[in-house]
Amino acid sequence: MVDVQSFQDDRHIAIQKVGVKGLRYPITLLDKTEKYQHTTAVVNLYANLPRELKGTHMSRFIEVFDEYRHDLSMPNVIRMLRKIRTELDAQSAYTDIHFPYFINKAAPVSGQTAIMSYDCFYEASCSEKGHRFIAGVIVPVQTVCPCSKAISDGGAHNQRGLVTLQVSLGPFFWFEDLIRIVEESGSSELFTLLKREDEKFITEKAYSQPRFVEDVVREVYLKVDALNRFPWFSVEAENFESIHNHSAYAYVEKSERSKIEPVHEGHGKIDTFMLD
Repeated sequence: MVDVQSFQDDRHIAIQKVGVKGLRYPITLLDKTEKYQHTTAVVNLYANLPRELKGTHMSRFIEVFDEYRHDLSMPNVIRMLRKIRTELDAQSAYTDIHFPYFINKAAPVSGQTAIMSYDCFYEASCSEKGHRFIAGVIVPVQTVCPCSKAISDGGAHNQRGLVTLQVSLGPFFWFEDLIRIVEESGSSELFTLLKREDEKFITEKAYSQPRFVEDVVREVYLKVDALNRFPWFSVEAENFESIHNHSAYAYVEKSERSKIEPVHEGHGKIDTFMLD
């Protein structure tokens, strides 16, 4: 059959990214407790297109992703991008994959368990120069305002916030561990199921540990930096204020992204990731 995509294009304009966007697909991830977790991702897959070609082969993105979706460990995502480059004869390939990650979480006093959902994502690229991989978790927390507590005769305003932690890969890590770091850095963590004794405990704990957004990002930064595992990471916090019609926001990052590290592969595992 005629392959129209491979026709020559006389406009001579190279395209940096072309591919499929918003693909909803079941995937399998590693799970610290259950070994594997099945969830559903929203996936974007792209490659560059040389100036002389009319179009890319969209179906090949899906074919390659379907091959790798049963093991979306971080090294395998890079292998997937390498195969996309090969299949499409492209110089570069990109993906971002967004998915809910589920953890069975016990309430602090009653011990009753329920499933907690966290939004997580991968962002990766691969070219002749090397590859880049960022993993991220978005974690809800509660914060009590230190200023409100200090100036009020009784009580203090509090709010729910979202903290986004992104890390560039060094050694292997678990999503559960990154999520735990964030949850320990707010005034209190959140739960899906709470009984009255749990609510009392959380309310009193949060009041005893007030945090600005500035406090939250600094606490997360110190904990992640102490691991000495990630060449680059960033922390972003947004509080959906309860007494203001706007959010409070803070961002901090460890800036070593310009450093180029060699890529080492052994026993089928990618140990170190190259940053651009």
